[in-house]
Amino acid sequence: MIVRLAVENWMSFRDRAEFSMIASRERQHRKRIPFLEKYDTRVLPIAAIYGGNASGKTNLFHALRFMKDLVVEGTHPDSLIPVEPFRLDRRMLNQPSRFMIELLFGETIYEFSFAVTRREVVEEKLVEIRAASEKILYHRVDGKPNFHRSFDREGLLHFAFQGTRPNQLFLTNSVSQNVPTFRPVYDWFRQCLRLVAPDTRFEAFEHFVDEKSPLRSSMDELLYRLDTGIVRLGGEVIPFDALPIPSSLTEKLRQDIGEGEAARVMAMHTNERYIIWREDGELKAKRPVAFHPTVDGDQVKFDIREESDGTQRIIDLLPTFLTASQSGSRSVFVIDELDRSLHTLLTRQVIESYLSGCSADSRAQVLFTTHDVMLMDQRLLRRDEMWVTERDSEGGSHLIAFSDYKDVRRDKDVRKSYLQGRLGGVPRILLAGAFAPRQGSEDAADTKEDL
Repeated sequence: MIVRLAVENWMSFRDRAEFSMIASRERQHRKRIPFLEKYDTRVLPIAAIYGGNASGKTNLFHALRFMKDLVVEGTHPDSLIPVEPFRLDRRMLNQPSRFMIELLFGETIYEFSFAVTRREVVEEKLVEIRAASEKILYHRVDGKPNFHRSFDREGLLHFAFQGTRPNQLFLTNSVSQNVPTFRPVYDWFRQCLRLVAPDTRFEAFEHFVDEKSPLRSSMDELLYRLDTGIVRLGGEVIPFDALPIPSSLTEKLRQDIGEGEAARVMAMHTNERYIIWREDGELKAKRPVAFHPTVDGDQVKFDIREESDGTQRIIDLLPTFLTASQSGSRSVFVIDELDRSLHTLLTRQVIESYLSGCSADSRAQVLFTTHDVMLMDQRLLRRDEMWVTERDSEGGSHLIAFSDYKDVRRDKDVRKSYLQGRLGGVPRILLAGAFAPRQGSEDAADTKEDL
């Protein structure tokens, strides 16, 4: 779970912006809030982030993607770090960008932070947060690791640090050097943090076309109940060597996909999508399809690409919510533009279904950005589960929780206040004459003549 997140000098975030999933003291929907007994703290299972276009919502999503890529994928020797500082203030271009995340892995909270420029990791810190204290596991600064005293005699850690490049996180290199000490944090980024972009296709879809998967029937039932017209999903087996993809991609898939792993690829000319997986050492492929009922009681097959944009989007998203709703799930899904191409009632139903399964023992989370104000309802979400991004006059983004506003009571219509601009996060549109010819222009003169 994400407990807290902070970014600074990243894209539109010039100043430090903090995002918290720690529940406030309000009692609304309290029974569904996960409880961390060790820390006597409740952590929210969901968060909705609103804001006008270009307010910074997606940039927060990109921050998490950057963090995950830097931790899991790392960097190549001598390559630049693809960091994007705030560009509207020249003073920030040569300053480091800073990232901090508090995450729950198992039942332990870790704080991981780092500061980077395009050329080097300026600072890096990993802290184990205990019930009543903190243990700094290492603090990389001025070229030194500064390990906790309990690690002083572990030569393997010092050896791994000496081999860490300036443009590389020590966390990443320690795992690549088979040092298990800090592996839990790496594993959280790799296994638990799941990022779903607006164009993400068929997340974990291979589990839902596999007839042996326990999630298959749930996916089919939900698609039918959500009025998509689909009665079931399926997959057509295709020889891997017959896939209409470049040979370079074929070779890469052979190298990258391990036993039991899967990947999704798209044929560029037809936009057909395929699922590739390795079973018993052999690569196999399926083309996902959907079945619709016919008037005579039979079923007819459609390619997924023939479905509407909204149906394709819900097919993309349902695996996310089904996975998060599974008992024992520890996945953290961050979805950008949740409501894209979806009817508002459908979006609400999916969220309600997920929240109905949340409890004090849950450890999964769903965070999403959206413009759908119909979800801005305290009967659905708590005040501390709703956030806005606001852009100031200098172009900098800020994050604000609805619970920070003193006058947002439990019985208040937050949707109305938001649309009236009282809570920020709405575009400042200059409507008067926006589409009319400017006075004095050639078009305006022609219009006067015509009159």
